Amino acid sequence: MRIYEELFIVRPDATDEEVDPLIEQLKNVIIHAGGTLDKTEKWGVRKLAYRLMKHSEGQYILLQFTAQPETVKELERRLRVADLVLKFLTVRIDEKLKMIEKRKKAREKRAARKPPPAPSATASASPALPAEPPAPIPGAPAEQAE
Repeated sequence: MRIYEELFIVRPDATDEEVDPLIEQLKNVIIHAGGTLDKTEKWGVRKLAYRLMKHSEGQYILLQFTAQPETVKELERRLRVADLVLKFLTVRIDEKLKMIEKRKKAREKRAARKPPPAPSATASASPALPAEPPAPIPGAPAEQAE
């Protein structure tokens, strides 16, 4: 089982009565294949970066689910033939989560290896140096020793 995000854009003029059955259909595909639908978010109508099928806006919908790769193929097939859908993108995010977890563990391991900083050891450890006379200023009268 892998974790995926499916982001798809539907026509901006599509009503909730048209969009909800599509989401329900995708949810049923995931559940019947043995997966789980973790999150469903409707982001609303947003401006597109470029025109798609004569539309400059679209409704964004995000699904996060856990399923097998065969299930993703079926979801993409259904999105491809749906008239409402302008564009879709499927991203596998479990690898990204694994990479973040691996980085976090490596960071903690490095932090455990590093010795803790000594409290104000730099000021008390260095011996007092004799004071040097200040450097002469060019053009100033020279001081005479008595």
